Amino acid sequence: MSTLEQRYQDVKAHISSACEQVQRSEDEISLLAVSKTKPAHMVETLYQLGQRSFGENYLQDAVEKITSLKQLTDIEWHFIGPIQSNKTRIIAEHFQWVETLDREKIAQRLNDQRPAVLPPLNVLIQVNISREEQKSGIAPEQVEKFAKFIEQTPQLALKGLMCIPEATNDEGKLIAQFDEMQRLLKQLTNNYPHCTVLSMGMSNDLELAIKHGSSQVRIGTDIFGARD
Repeated sequence: MSTLEQRYQDVKAHISSACEQVQRSEDEISLLAVSKTKPAHMVETLYQLGQRSFGENYLQDAVEKITSLKQLTDIEWHFIGPIQSNKTRIIAEHFQWVETLDREKIAQRLNDQRPAVLPPLNVLIQVNISREEQKSGIAPEQVEKFAKFIEQTPQLALKGLMCIPEATNDEGKLIAQFDEMQRLLKQLTNNYPHCTVLSMGMSNDLELAIKHGSSQVRIGTDIFGARD
């Protein structure tokens, strides 16, 4: 077994054990393999092992990979980086998911630039749950208003919320932020039943995120090894 395969199986086992601890079904948690900066052949190896969703945030690098792997027709590419206006067309044309949507202007551009031959672009609203000034994402109290805006764009399909919580060793702080995200999603789902995705949790806080309602974890280094 290759190191990549071993690490991938270890992450799957980690998710499985985290689910077991809180009596959640593994089927409730999807794994986004964060493949940014990693070569296409590594993505293809994971694809052969059954992985379908891959996260990218460097656009040029991502598009090269997407193009070279276009024969894998059921692969799902998620854009997980900050979005500048001059990048929206490329994102709208190449990705199936955008997880970092936090501005009406960007939402409108993605909608307008999504090719009509493609299904609507699946999007998550990024929430700045820790309210850190330097961090992307909208304030929690703005979720409702922004969701309403996205729901009026025919080429975008709102699927839920994502966050990057504070980088802290204070477990209580993390739990409070995860719980608030869970509450926000519940509120959103009441109005829009199709919004069921809660993308939160990475290598270091995966168990806590699963325990507090995450439905998708984003794992990079633990699968692909350290970035160059």
